[in-house]
Amino acid sequence: MLEIQIVKRLAGFTLDVAFSADAPIAALLGPSGSGKTLTLRSVAGALRPDAGRIALDGEVLFDRVRGVDLPPQQRGVGYVPQEYALFPHLDVAGNVGFGLNERRADSRRHVTNMIEVVGLTGLEHRRPDELSGGQRQRVALARALVLEPRILLLDEPFAALDGTIRSAVREQMRDLQRSLGFRALLVTHDPADLAPTDQVFVYEDGRVLDRSLSETT
Repeated sequence: MLEIQIVKRLAGFTLDVAFSADAPIAALLGPSGSGKTLTLRSVAGALRPDAGRIALDGEVLFDRVRGVDLPPQQRGVGYVPQEYALFPHLDVAGNVGFGLNERRADSRRHVTNMIEVVGLTGLEHRRPDELSGGQRQRVALARALVLEPRILLLDEPFAALDGTIRSAVREQMRDLQRSLGFRALLVTHDPADLAPTDQVFVYEDGRVLDRSLSETT
């Protein structure tokens, strides 16, 4: 379970949210500027809240009162930014394996297996500019998942895709989650992106307005 109770004050805006996400795929839904990405970055360790607490499966990642603030690499969290942030000079295999310790004996096999899982076998030596939008997204997912994170954070994972493939990629997301068993927290402003999700937290002006739980069949 991911437990979040944080406050972050910025110029003209305050994020003040509290919720617990325990579904396989949970979503933060709301308009741009409502605090969704700030929440994701706080969980990842890229942003330090002014107050509050974040815990994952009972382990405290951040607690302002206790002085706990684990660095990103110790949080067991995978982060996929909105534009995927792939390295243009690296091919698919290089991007997927970038975060692995090169001294790990099975790193090459681990990368090969993950590329197969996300359906990119045969494209190992292509660079990002030679891939479609959906393929680039799967590379970004594979790069995060190869590190075996406890939870995957996805910032607008479908926003960079055109309408003709967004629906298919949403279904692929659910299929990947079921086959690999990872948990995810995704950010979106589009209600249509909720198709693969099980739990929704509605954001507005830095607050969680509502919560609903729906099962995806």
